[in-house]
Amino acid sequence: MNDKRMYGYMPALEENSQRIYMMKGQNIAGYGIGILHLDNVWYPMVPGNVQNAWTYKYPVRYKAVAGLDTPTLHSGSPAAFEEILKAAKELEREGCRAISAACGFFGHFQRQLAEAMDIPVAISSLVQIPWIRTILKPESKIAILTANASALTDALYQSCGIESTEGLIVADLRRGENFSAIMEDRGDFDNAGVREEVLTAAASLMEKHPDIGAFLLECSDMPPYAYAIQAAVKRPVFDFITLINWLENSVMQRPYDGWI
Repeated sequence: MNDKRMYGYMPALEENSQRIYMMKGQNIAGYGIGILHLDNVWYPMVPGNVQNAWTYKYPVRYKAVAGLDTPTLHSGSPAAFEEILKAAKELEREGCRAISAACGFFGHFQRQLAEAMDIPVAISSLVQIPWIRTILKPESKIAILTANASALTDALYQSCGIESTEGLIVADLRRGENFSAIMEDRGDFDNAGVREEVLTAAASLMEKHPDIGAFLLECSDMPPYAYAIQAAVKRPVFDFITLINWLENSVMQRPYDGWI
């Protein structure tokens, strides 16, 4: 861990002398969160998507993992880790204080990357599941909406700190007429159609499993529809944005001000 890394918020008026350090090799500043993403994808990234910077109320730093495509990441190919680590280290050198990602299947490498980095790592929305379990009744189920159910392996779950899949209910959106445009890199989709497919999947799970206590959106392309899902199912909805906001707040604390 680099003890010179600055964690201080600089107010508009700094009255006292304050020595500021910069890590050697860092030539940009102000990015708390670094976000890894696939190098080869082609589909619209609307507001709410992890890869749309307008989603956030704070700056984020994006970094493509060289050569990484959807099939390679979803398979969890060990060969992908070298470039993932390289990109994460670049984000750390650029001053990022924590690392996230733009695809739940980066979770194949969650444990491995966390062990290799000196800053916090949360590269899959699935890492929230152990915490979600602690805030629900023990008998409550957690519904997972995913872009590829076949890639949700036991190894992936374990990498994300999920020791048991009991009580996890999965809906696969991969074959949806509109949602499949994301998986197939078709370059465009009917946004209303994607929303309807996601809502239909969530409503179907609720009908079959009324004891669902919360929803978790695995896919980084699903947060644009989280509001609509919550309005329909009337349950807490967790996704990549709840994860990234939590992560950002932990490493970018700000002073409170106001009238007493």
